[in-house]
Amino acid sequence: MKIALDPYMIRHEPLDRLPHAVAELGYDQIELSPRSDFLDWWVMPRATRERMAAFRQAMRASGVALASLQPMYRWASPFEDERQWAMRCWRKAIEVAVEMDCALMVSEFGRGASPERSVNGPAGANPKEMCEAAWFRSMDELLPILEREGITLSVEPHPEDWLEQLQPAMDIVGNMASKALRLSYIAPHTFHYGGDMAAMLREAAPLLAHVRVADTFDHRKSSQLRYIVNPPGSHHIRVHQHLDMGQGEIDWDLFFGTLGAAGFDGVLSSCVFAWEERAAESSRFMRREIQRYLNRHFSPAALPLPA
Repeated sequence: MKIALDPYMIRHEPLDRLPHAVAELGYDQIELSPRSDFLDWWVMPRATRERMAAFRQAMRASGVALASLQPMYRWASPFEDERQWAMRCWRKAIEVAVEMDCALMVSEFGRGASPERSVNGPAGANPKEMCEAAWFRSMDELLPILEREGITLSVEPHPEDWLEQLQPAMDIVGNMASKALRLSYIAPHTFHYGGDMAAMLREAAPLLAHVRVADTFDHRKSSQLRYIVNPPGSHHIRVHQHLDMGQGEIDWDLFFGTLGAAGFDGVLSSCVFAWEERAAESSRFMRREIQRYLNRHFSPAALPLPA
């Protein structure tokens, strides 16, 4: 198992300083989420050869490895020009992963078209069947490349995606039956996925390559008033948090106990976004808490070496 940090809260660190900063926070793996100087949202990768070389050198010097890369493109857009642009960006992102010797890429099923071109109303309102068809066309193009390059792509249903719940995501990934396509479970999205976290984790376990850890509130409680959105009854808003463990309502013994019993051995990352004003404290706390629950629920042979 690899324990990684998503360094979004310290994204101000220069790329060639980032591995040292991550190591100081107690991690030996980076989960590189979108950033403007490497893989940015929706646009062609900004990772130049010089930048990649400096990043690799900094990781070697710090004893830190690159656990995963996260491209974000409109590969499920029902507008073919947007989808084709996403494919160009994806192919370049895969080249970056190969250059960086990164065997895992993670992404989302996607929210469809760009907001200004969204079909039938506000952003995210694209008819789901159109987005699903576009996503499958994209996978027809990408899976042969990923398989040839030996890269695993792990996808997750995200709140506001054309696919938000875990069960259909499991069906799609399982039925595609490609060694290059796996599934992610994002703990702070649990209450959008479905009703029974342990059952979902047990069923998803054979497909899981990647898990993210952060806490969140259960929006289904208190007559769905755990947090309040104005105007009341807004149907296209999806709210969740990425908090420190213990600040929300995830049952962490159940979460780690289920993963441990299933023998999970992929990438597990800390992905707290809420506390930039205390990013170092939060990141160190998350590393300690993750290790504490791993020690409790995983066999010693499955545990990563202490950071």
